[in-house]
Parts: sequence; structure tokens; C-alpha cells
Amino acid sequence: MPTLSACHWIDGEWVDSATRRESIDPATGAVIGSYADGGEAEAARAIVAARRSFNETAWREDRRLRARAINEMADRFAARLEDLIEILALENGKVKAEARFEVGMVPSKLRFYAALALTDFGRAIETAPGRYSTVLRQPMGVAGIIAPWNSPVVLFIRSLAPALAAGCTVVGKLPGWTAQTNARMCEVFASVESLPRGVINVLSELHGSGARAMIESPDVPAVSFTGSSKTGQEISASGARHIKRFGLELGGKTPVLLFDDADLDRALPAVEKALTTFAGQFCMTGSRLLVHRPILDAVRTRLAARLQAVRTGPAADPASDMGPMINHAAVARVDGMVRAAIDAGAKVIVRGGPIAEGPLAAGAFHRPTLLEITDHALPIAQDEVFGPVLVMQAFDSEAEAVALANTSMYGLAASVWSTNVDRPLRIARQINAGTVWINTWAVVFDETEEGGFKQSGLGRLNGVSALEDFVEYKTIVHEIAL
Repeated sequence: MPTLSACHWIDGEWVDSATRRESIDPATGAVIGSYADGGEAEAARAIVAARRSFNETAWREDRRLRARAINEMADRFAARLEDLIEILALENGKVKAEARFEVGMVPSKLRFYAALALTDFGRAIETAPGRYSTVLRQPMGVAGIIAPWNSPVVLFIRSLAPALAAGCTVVGKLPGWTAQTNARMCEVFASVESLPRGVINVLSELHGSGARAMIESPDVPAVSFTGSSKTGQEISASGARHIKRFGLELGGKTPVLLFDDADLDRALPAVEKALTTFAGQFCMTGSRLLVHRPILDAVRTRLAARLQAVRTGPAADPASDMGPMINHAAVARVDGMVRAAIDAGAKVIVRGGPIAEGPLAAGAFHRPTLLEITDHALPIAQDEVFGPVLVMQAFDSEAEAVALANTSMYGLAASVWSTNVDRPLRIARQINAGTVWINTWAVVFDETEEGGFKQSGLGRLNGVSALEDFVEYKTIVHEIAL
């Protein structure tokens, strides 16, 4: 295959770096190309470009320009759909259906925010005779967006679209592990004729010096970050000196609650996918399975059979159900957590783990693992694994199920399964999570807000509320003589 090469997209130009690194196919360990590894210098250049574009172009004032450019971007992404799916599957490792799921969400998300660019408004009121107050919603300026490697396309666009709709210009920091995918996205941005130069700037880096420069810069007042809770805490502390606006979607430990009246024919395939989608490298991975005791034996037997039958393999093989993890270090980390859990008393139902022999041994594969526990305080039940490891625990009552679901520092999402007409909504109202699905999992709409409680985040993405991370309110009081 041809060797791929990726650079940064800054101020309407392709920019190389002194340091270049290898891009790796995680399914085979093969080198597929190289990329420019950015840092502080590239971030500084991008911030200057974005600030100049915000101050000197019509972008922040002209909502029709913004709507036109965002709609054009949606068209360009739709036209490049297959190309983006192929590079994402190759470089990130997710199977083609999952890559299609990710990239396919982009055009509609952009179109939704193109519409919001036209419909967003402030308000005006006569607060007293002859005294008028006008409240304006104005873009904050340069928005920094830091997106992760597990779903780099849709998670970058999820923050980019509302930032652009609000009138901000953008500096994006994307991970070096998906630099080829990042560059393909930038090719789309470069093709949008109505987009002023410097509105979107993107650098790829393996480490964090560019991101730190963005966080510490007084010229980047708003930062949208998707990633781990620990990193979210660190960047919040760093940016506090400048009182930055942070939008944070962070880690999760999603509980899936199966009640004794659940339709297991529907529920168990969803539980399987909740674990294996993106090889468990998903903030909403269903990693805690809480099972009503009367159906525990049936769930254990049927789910074990399903997980043992999952076909792990490269995205290039249409028969693959689950692709590799991002690299061998991630596999070793996850397997270490599993071994520690077993040593601490977790019972093995399905012992997946790394693939050490055969044609897949060179790839970063970790087969699905199912552990059963009785102690919910175990780290395997509390810490985000970010891999295909599921812990199962029985409960005896609704109150116990809710207590177990809420015994977590996370609160991103949850899933409740029951055919009772009243129970699911009753339970959903008691669970401390930003999204609760009833008899389904991972259903997300552009129109409805998404985000977490507790250590799972701050602010919301998707929906109308996503604009709030990128706007300031200004009140103008005008008094006239009557």
C-alpha cells in the first residue's frame, strides 16, 4: 500500500514539523505512513491565525456566512464519507460498521448547528419607561478543542460545530495516533470555499505540549475537551489562572441494569455491543452489568456464550465483530487490571485477554472478558477500564440496583432494561447520570444534550445548550428622554 503522510492545517496551509513519527495499523503493527508531530510552536502559530481571523474577518458577525460555510462543510463530509471510513478503520482499528457509525453522524450534526447559527438570538426588554436593555450573545473568541483518538472524527466535529455556529474561530489539537484521519478531515475543511482563512486550525501531536500551550494561552478563552477525568481536572486547574470557560466530557463507568422482566432476546445483544463497540474504548461502554438475581443464572450462561463467540479481527476482514485496541500498551494495561481483579476475588466467567499466538498476534487485540463480583468497591468496578472488560453483579431490589448504579465517581450514562410500564422511568429518574437509555443503549441525537454528572464532565454537547460553552452575554442599557 502507498505510504501515507500527514501534516497540520494552520492558517489555510499545510504545515510540517521538525519531528515526524510513524503511523501504525493497530491490527497488524505495520507502519502505514508518517505524520508531523506538533507542539508548542505549532499551537502558537495556530492561535495567532485563529485570533487574526476572529478579529479581521466577518466570521464572528455574519451568521449567514457561518450557516453557509457549515452547510457546505456538511456536504463535503458527505461526499468524502467512504474515504474517511477507510482511513479511520485502518488507523484507529474499529471495524467498518463502527467507523461508518462514527463518520455517518457528522453531516447531520453540522447541518443542525448551521441552522442554529441562523436561529440563535438574544433578547430585549423595556425595563422601565424609556429605559431599554438589550442582551446580546456574542462569541467568546478563539475556542480550543481537544478531542481523543477513540472517535476523532465525530468527537472533534461535536465540539467544532457549535463553536463555529456561535462565531468562534478554532484551534484543534488532535492525537498523533490518528494523524492520517485528522489530515483527511482537514482536507475537507480546506475544500470549503466559503470558510475564511484561519477559522479552523488543526495540529496533531503525540504528547501534550501543544495542548498545554492552548490551555495556558490568554488568547484562547474557551476550551472544549473530551477525554479522561484525570486530564480534565489537570487542564481545569491549569486554565484557572485565566478563568477560562471549560466544556468537559470526561470518563464513564456505564451501568446496565437488567431487571427480571427484561426482554433478554433484545437486551443481551445490546449488552454485548455495549462492551465490544470500539473494543470497549468508549466513554459510554457498558462496563458494569447489574442483574436482578432471579435471572442471574440465565444471563451468565447466555452472555458468556455470546462473548465467547465474538469474532475479534482487523477491520479489513468483513467477518470481524470487534477490532483491535489502539496499541499494545493499552492491551497490557487492560490485561493488568483484569489480573488484579482476579487476584482480588473476581470470578472469571469469560477470560478473554491478549492474543499471543496466530495471525492476530502482531495486532493490539484483547478478547472480551466477563468477570462476576460481589464487592462493588473493587477497582475493576470503580475505575474506567477503557477496554472490553465487563463486571457483573447481582441485585435483589430496585433500591439496591439504584444504589449500586450510583456508587461511582462517574455519571455519564446508564441503561435500564425492563418491560414494566412504570419501572424504567422510575429508575431512570433516580440514576445520577447525564443520559439514561431505556431498553436501548448508545442512542444519541444531535438535537438533545449529552454530558455527565459528577466526575464525568461539565457542560453539555449536542443540542442547543452546546452553544453555551462558546458565547458571552452582554447587556446594553439605553436610556432615552421621554
